[in-house]
Amino acid sequence: MMQIPLEHILILSAVLFSLGILAVITKRHAVVVLMGIELIFNAANLNLVAFSRHDPSLLQGQLFSLFVMVVAAAEAAVALAIVLRVYQYFRTANLNEIVSKENN
Repeated sequence: MMQIPLEHILILSAVLFSLGILAVITKRHAVVVLMGIELIFNAANLNLVAFSRHDPSLLQGQLFSLFVMVVAAAEAAVALAIVLRVYQYFRTANLNEIVSKENN
């Protein structure tokens, strides 16, 4: 069975992380920002699993990755509930419009 080299996995993780950071910084829609945060979490999980593969006797990387997935799922549920309430109150999910309406 052929294994994927660690460098390829780390490059993929860096690309995912960069796309997540780019979405968080440049996009103004709340749901897109949450998707960027999820990309960042997935890049971190990919790193944890990739590095823990080098020591098969230890499952700490996989277990911590599973814990991060559970926390990310809870974060997504809470964040989407907050976005829904903000949308009901401000009638927009655009972060710039929410900030400008709040200051008035």
